[in-house]
Amino acid sequence: MTLTDQSTRIREGEELDAAVIDAYLKANVPGLQGTPRISQFPGGASNLTYLLEYDNQELVLRRPPFGHKAKSAHDMGREFRILNQLNAGFPYCPKAYVHCTDESVIGAEFYVMERVKGVILRADPPADMQLDEGQTRELCLSFIDKLVDLHNVDYNACGLGDLGKPEGYVQRQIAGWSDRYEKAMTPDAPTWEPVKAWLREKMPADHHKPAIVHNDYRFDNVILDPTNPMKIIGVLDWELTTIGDPLMDLGNTLAYWIEAKDPAPVQLMRRQPSHLPGMLTRQEFADYYAERAGLPPITNLDFYYTYGLFRLAGIVQQIYYRYFHGQTQDKRFAQFIHMNKLLEQMSLQVIKQSRL
Repeated sequence: MTLTDQSTRIREGEELDAAVIDAYLKANVPGLQGTPRISQFPGGASNLTYLLEYDNQELVLRRPPFGHKAKSAHDMGREFRILNQLNAGFPYCPKAYVHCTDESVIGAEFYVMERVKGVILRADPPADMQLDEGQTRELCLSFIDKLVDLHNVDYNACGLGDLGKPEGYVQRQIAGWSDRYEKAMTPDAPTWEPVKAWLREKMPADHHKPAIVHNDYRFDNVILDPTNPMKIIGVLDWELTTIGDPLMDLGNTLAYWIEAKDPAPVQLMRRQPSHLPGMLTRQEFADYYAERAGLPPITNLDFYYTYGLFRLAGIVQQIYYRYFHGQTQDKRFAQFIHMNKLLEQMSLQVIKQSRL
């Protein structure tokens, strides 16, 4: 068994035409030899990711999902630009080779980047990856350190100063995700009205030091060195990246961070091994982040965590909307409505216990 993240057969309805892809890439990427063997990475629920294996090089192709897409989402050109420019200040972005805007090639825009071989953690570590409690803690701290490193990047020096508008960022996120959620509503979806009202009431001022915000930083978007799994060698999935409040980014990450003491229904939603002995709790995560970032203790963490849960529900509901309306056949998405409802209950519980 190998620790390296493996691709599998392509899901039905998401196939690519190898001959068309081959012709396009050989006209735009020098030196490719042979014909590509195409498979699909099974993780992820948004953009689709494929492995293209040439005789002399392995590439990764990213394209938007099939079906209804939220306005401004899945911007391939934006993600391509971020990969190539952010690498100057954050050397964990894979090199991107080509961005295709001609939708006649595969039916959508796409880009192709290098494959960074390594370990990607899903709900549980690979069977061959045995870390003790101390090593797990080291990995957890390294994961947080990389988030702090990202938030310390000089985005102007990378030529990304126009990537987002930090003024009014918090207010725009609450209003924007409320709007996107409402547009993705299905008859079986919860309204989230009490949570939205609480978020509007407890909104903090803009952060004093805006930062590059990844917006989807979690373990299955980082690549670990197979020879030293405590070391992060790559960070993936930059489609939602912007400039804004780094504590909102922290809240997004904590929304995915299911800890060992969370109840059984919440454990069923876990997508990364954040429950293992050695992993920090959400509060410990936030405390360590603040210490490394040179910030005082985060006294309104409940706001950022609840925002992260609401935003995650918005993403989940947008995906479920496509499944509900038959725009995707991926059976994984049938259960997303239950995840949405659970996220609402988690948010209401945080609000009930909050001292804000």
